[in-house]
Amino acid sequence: MNYIVFDLEATCWKGRPPGMIQEIIEIGAYRLNLFGEIEGRFSKFVRPVVQPILSPFCRELTSITQEQVRFARKFPDVLEDFMIWGDMDLEDEEYVLISWGNEDKRLLLDDCRLHRMDTHWLRERHIDLKDKYQKLKRLKNSPSLLKTVEVEGFEFTGTQHRAICDAENLMKIFIKYMDRWDI
Repeated sequence: MNYIVFDLEATCWKGRPPGMIQEIIEIGAYRLNLFGEIEGRFSKFVRPVVQPILSPFCRELTSITQEQVRFARKFPDVLEDFMIWGDMDLEDEEYVLISWGNEDKRLLLDDCRLHRMDTHWLRERHIDLKDKYQKLKRLKNSPSLLKTVEVEGFEFTGTQHRAICDAENLMKIFIKYMDRWDI
């Protein structure tokens, strides 16, 4: 079993103007085995095709530059690399994708639809750790990843709203309660 703890960054705008389609611009992930040991790290930028110019808001929020996405490969190529890296391209391989909330799953589904790609590999294999954490701790509201990391006694490492950094911090929470998640 592979646990793929991942985060995505996507095109964004202040106030999200109507008609704008969000596209993934960064995929960051860690692959863990059944014992919570890191078996791999994945970090790649993605070139958006519908809105190839990042908004000033998006560049400021994510710290991702226009040059980083301009020279990146398009979503189908990066997703193929991601699936091979995570052993998600093999029929008999068991894996589960873990993100903080359902937004990352929605972004993956939307980008797959945009590029006319299959989504069977994602539908039944995604876990919303934000929801699981809220239930585990019996919280009324779901805290942010930053708040959760701090409450759990960790220091938030890296840059917030960068996929690989958010995935690393999410991994800390996942590993801490690994034997208590209902997965």
